[in-house]
Amino acid sequence: QVQLVESGGGLVQPGESLRLSCAASRSIFSFNEMGWYRQIPGKERELVASISSDSSLSSTTTTDYADSVKGRFTISRDDAKSTIYLQMNNLTPEDTAVYYCHAGVFTWTASNPPRVVPGRTRHYWGQGTQVTVSS
Repeated sequence: QVQLVESGGGLVQPGESLRLSCAASRSIFSFNEMGWYRQIPGKERELVASISSDSSLSSTTTTDYADSVKGRFTISRDDAKSTIYLQMNNLTPEDTAVYYCHAGVFTWTASNPPRVVPGRTRHYWGQGTQVTVSS
């Protein structure tokens, strides 16, 4: 059973910063992708930032950010602590949401080079942490 435990949410004023943490119950090397999503009531959960493996044969990773957070948010990882972080700077009220940690394990094809099999990723989610940006 995989557990992802988020922390670091809270209430801040516009322009301030927060750092979210997500501690995994097993080595994050076992996940092909990890990231942060957010959701506000009545809307779909959206990707905020992610780190994904480029291949099953290498440790090269790719980071991806929602356009709305580029230049303000930074995703990072500490492999020794099995933890990922989301540094959020210059927060705005539009960033108010519940933030969820996500981890995924890909299924790879047997081809050369291997490719991710669509629809066969195992997904794991944290319980969410509230971020509120308000003056």
